[in-house]
Amino acid sequence: MRITVFIADDHTLVREGLRSLLAAHAGIDIVGTAANGREAVREVQRLRPNVVLMDISMPVLGGIEATRQLAERCPATKVVMLSMHATIEHCHQAVRAGAVGYVLKDSAADEVVAAIQAVHVGRRFVSPKIGERFPVRFDSDSPIESLSRRDREILQLVAEGHRSAKIASVISNSRKSVDTYRSRLMQKLGMRGLCDMVKLAIRIGLTSVE
Repeated sequence: MRITVFIADDHTLVREGLRSLLAAHAGIDIVGTAANGREAVREVQRLRPNVVLMDISMPVLGGIEATRQLAERCPATKVVMLSMHATIEHCHQAVRAGAVGYVLKDSAADEVVAAIQAVHVGRRFVSPKIGERFPVRFDSDSPIESLSRRDREILQLVAEGHRSAKIASVISNSRKSVDTYRSRLMQKLGMRGLCDMVKLAIRIGLTSVE
């Protein structure tokens, strides 16, 4: 049986490179691609692929939050996180969100294929470069654990530099509601301003320094 795969990455060259690489592999069908997490969630719900290759850092909605939403809405679809971060915290956040694979972007093509094949049959897969340190569990009082889905969405968009009006448009809510969420979010996490929000969003994998 062929494995259906969906690719989510905000870099066109990466998406097309992965598409070409995997399309040439017997047993794998590429059924769609997306440039951000919000689009990925929508399309994966429609297409129901076996496996999603999910970039960890994307605009609008990052890979970790997109994975969390897919774990709730499409539990049969397996997510392999693609990341440039060889850190335990990023790997940990991905797994907590529901990913069953974690592959570094500088990995060889054979490793990506191996990850797809492994998760499709119910196994976990982690790049060998960090595999010896996996799995690692952090304390349950990690900052991300106290945040709602809407909190995480707004934190990422604020950290990316979007103003309240733009955020309201993206999440289909009012500007007043966004300002309220933002204020409560800062109080909940004891943050003093934008700089603190950006640092936290980077640390927990909602956005990157790119």
